[in-house]
Amino acid sequence: MNSPSLFRAACLGAVLLLATQSIATALDLTFPTKNRALLQGDGEGFYMFVDREIQGVKTTQWEGGQYGFVRDLKVTSGGSVYTRFHEGADIKPLERSSDGEPLDIVTAAAAGRVVYVSDVPRYSNYGGYVVVEHQWDGCPYYSLYAHLNAVSVSVGQQVSPGDALGRLGYTGVGIDRRRAHLHFEVNLMLSQDFENWHKLIFPPDVNRHGNYNGINLAGMDVGRLLVAAHKAPALTIPAFLASEEVAWKAVVPATDKFVLAKLYPWMIRGDAAGAKAWEISFTSSGLPLRLEPRREAVSQSAITSATPSKFPLNYVTKGYVTGTSKSPTLTPSGRNFLRLVSGDF
Repeated sequence: MNSPSLFRAACLGAVLLLATQSIATALDLTFPTKNRALLQGDGEGFYMFVDREIQGVKTTQWEGGQYGFVRDLKVTSGGSVYTRFHEGADIKPLERSSDGEPLDIVTAAAAGRVVYVSDVPRYSNYGGYVVVEHQWDGCPYYSLYAHLNAVSVSVGQQVSPGDALGRLGYTGVGIDRRRAHLHFEVNLMLSQDFENWHKLIFPPDVNRHGNYNGINLAGMDVGRLLVAAHKAPALTIPAFLASEEVAWKAVVPATDKFVLAKLYPWMIRGDAAGAKAWEISFTSSGLPLRLEPRREAVSQSAITSATPSKFPLNYVTKGYVTGTSKSPTLTPSGRNFLRLVSGDF
């Protein structure tokens, strides 16, 4: 939890940030199905449950459909902690046929352009999915709609809020008709050269999704974002992310492929001219929040700090960081992740 002083500082930072923007474009963000239960605080009515077995007891818990570390419970010396990160929100259907088939239509959550359609479900854990690019304050953001049973749009198509994209379903790995849902995300893009990184890190595998592979899209807390945008129509992404907690920081070389500073200049703190390296502040999931230019070059990426946790760091950083907060270390997957973000490959 943030302390009151940290919260006030975050809010002040958001106000100052908005004051420096020449244009503050509202998100025009709305819910991607007719399910609005979250606005009444009804998480159980909004999120699709996850099947769990805890100490031999089988349960169906809606909390597992939320964004965040909500799956794969581990018991540690610091207590119990969920260690598997869920990138988006799993939204329950409201309508089913007499035989249980989901009928909900999935619609665009904001105005934008369809940039990717995966209509071969076996090619991804997302099953059939659509990605829409939105331009807010001149920056690109990407909404993703997964597990669709049917798709009704094509790449290049312009959409408005509420336009049909497809039908809610249960395509993808590990989902049955009983748990049919829309997996919904709002993301930043990490790299514009994902294909070459993927070939280097996963040489036997084929990347069928270009830059719109889920590994290359860093999601934010989309359930909270939907509620916040409904309550404050003038909300912007920088303001929304201003109160997010930093879990770890790393310094990376400045390369031609480092695109975060170009795509999301609002993240930059300080004078970026002549930067030879960047220190990046990340949330626990690896969502970048701030970019601080450095005048001293570095030969490779390295972690610079980690927020103390009563749980093993690898459990609360998607496995990117290990060790202790006094002596944090990047794991192999953490090093590969920073190579993607920095373009150092």
